[in-house]
Amino acid sequence: MNDVTADKHSAFCYSFSMLILAAVFLFSGCSTTTLPKRDLASFSQPSACYDRQLEPSTPVVDSHIHFRAFGGKSIPFTEINDYFRQTTIRFANIYGIGQVLPADSSCTYYLDCPGTPVLPSIKNDMVNAANYVEFPSEDIQLVLSMTFPDMAKLEDVQEIIELYDKEYPGLFKWAGEINLVKQALLQNGHVPVTKADINKWGAFMELLRQRNIPINFHSDLGNDENPTKYLGIMEYVLQQYPANKIVWAHMGLSKELAHMDATRHTKLMARLLNTYPNLMLDISWNVLNTHYFSKPAIRAVYVDFFNTYSERILPGTDFVASRNKNFEVYEKELSETSSILQDVDDTAFRNIALGENYFRFLSLNYQAPDICQ
Repeated sequence: MNDVTADKHSAFCYSFSMLILAAVFLFSGCSTTTLPKRDLASFSQPSACYDRQLEPSTPVVDSHIHFRAFGGKSIPFTEINDYFRQTTIRFANIYGIGQVLPADSSCTYYLDCPGTPVLPSIKNDMVNAANYVEFPSEDIQLVLSMTFPDMAKLEDVQEIIELYDKEYPGLFKWAGEINLVKQALLQNGHVPVTKADINKWGAFMELLRQRNIPINFHSDLGNDENPTKYLGIMEYVLQQYPANKIVWAHMGLSKELAHMDATRHTKLMARLLNTYPNLMLDISWNVLNTHYFSKPAIRAVYVDFFNTYSERILPGTDFVASRNKNFEVYEKELSETSSILQDVDDTAFRNIALGENYFRFLSLNYQAPDICQ
């Protein structure tokens, strides 16, 4: 049996088994939420159609998850992969935490320790890469990300990337989450980038372009007193490096910006997406659901926005793997961050939840299934 025939056979078997199981569950009066979840192979072409009435509404991609903690112990690498297996996630980016607490600190979260420096480091990238090599996963597609760059001080970035290339050649295929301005970290030594800093990124951004590496920036849009206070930082980056694949984490929203008018926000995002075709937005972090998506009138505005710009959105949890968390916490955050995807149209659901945007963005040899009609 050749590869094409095998793929067709696998897709047919999956479709047939889903139909049989659905019939059994429906006629027995049991819940269809216990139907089997799709494996990695089911996203190869061709694949069985996706039945939104029978299959989960949570995404198959977690494009924004931190495998390491800010400080203290982290959840073991293999345990996080088991979290994916217990949910719908089959594709994930391995983020570290570029900004780490000192090794002698007793803190696990920077907000608990104002005044303690939280500074960029290569530590988490190296640990993630070592784990990626030591514990290969054949049923979860993982993409390794470098999170070390201090975008206000890029003097040694080339030297560090050469170290990464020497130790783990060809493995780092994403960059970020990297902070441009993060208000929550201002009490921990974080310094927002300036236009002068951004002007010095040319060689680094060119390297990313040559390697087709996307970069995810955390760049606060503003705060409740001034919702667009820091817009100029991100927009200047987009103006200077329009050819780079850039992801704006959390659509620029944050705990400090909990009450921005949804129409104003989506119009601003639409303007930037229309102007910069290589820009993507990620909708990670349950803060977005708490302050925006969980409120019906506001949710409707974002559903319309996602339907209109469905090819420009990436899903993610922003889960941080501190050892004081467990699977139940990850499952809850996955549910919260993807709740709005229940309401988007079929095209948007396929592009966002079923991974088509992610596959295209990274040129991965996978394809989202069509939605069953």
